[in-house]
Amino acid sequence: MYDENRFLTKNHVINRYQLSKLHTFESVARHLSFALAAEELCISPSAVSHQINKLEDELSFKLFQRFHRRIALTHEGMNLFKVVKKSLNILNQEILEIKNQEVFGTLTIFSRPSFAQNWLIPKLSLFARHYPYISLNIVSGNEIINFSRHRVDLAIYYDDEVYDDLISEHLLNETIIPVCSPYYAQQNDLYNKIENLSKCFILHDTQAWGYDSSFDEWESWAKHFSLPYDFSEMQNICFDRSDLAAIAAINHAGIAMGRKQIVKNYLESGLLVTPFEGMEVECPQHYYICTPKERYNPKVDLFIKWLKSYM
Repeated sequence: MYDENRFLTKNHVINRYQLSKLHTFESVARHLSFALAAEELCISPSAVSHQINKLEDELSFKLFQRFHRRIALTHEGMNLFKVVKKSLNILNQEILEIKNQEVFGTLTIFSRPSFAQNWLIPKLSLFARHYPYISLNIVSGNEIINFSRHRVDLAIYYDDEVYDDLISEHLLNETIIPVCSPYYAQQNDLYNKIENLSKCFILHDTQAWGYDSSFDEWESWAKHFSLPYDFSEMQNICFDRSDLAAIAAINHAGIAMGRKQIVKNYLESGLLVTPFEGMEVECPQHYYICTPKERYNPKVDLFIKWLKSYM
């Protein structure tokens, strides 16, 4: 049985393998690319390859399988990646806490409601535990916030826009796939029978990435698979939040277009299922953070780094 502590509990093992090599390994494993890791670490791809080869020699097992134009983690490499990623996150967190002992006051965060409800808020107790002198003020809504009129320090958006006058940082990608309750899937004979979608109630977020997104999520998904549905002609229930559509689906109201970051916990618990396997679509929209240049202060910097530590 795999024991993650075998990598980290023996002092002679930690002393023997330089932290820089493990840092390089973590970057390559995260990107699954020597070139992207080299760009991130500001060294040459050959230097990255040399460090990985040396680390593999010292460990006496392979970390990556090399193919013609791609690499993949071996079983041992995946196990080590989990341990190193966890350890580096802990180390980075401790460094942040030491550097920001004097940071205190209120931090106001604006977020899309669905993201706040299902991703951000469940993690806030961890932030409060580590940074008790920062008081968080969470505000949610679907609008684009006017920073000059509202005292908001940073906003978390979901769309594909770019705001030149703001500091923006990518947070998370998103994919969409239809979801419903197991009961609804069985009652409507949906499992891998896409043709039966036409008799379902369509649940959708009319403000997915704008005030009038209508059936945009469903239509972009159907277009990807060349499906000839006219969703405006089907029975439907509309919402102004993606998580409300998901909750309606949990309660057997119909089939919703699920955003993976929003419905992930519902899928893992079995409250929702994806009846059409293999029909997940990557969105051009993504979650990102915005803040005005004049408000980029130590509190904002700390919160952004804390958020990204969970990516």
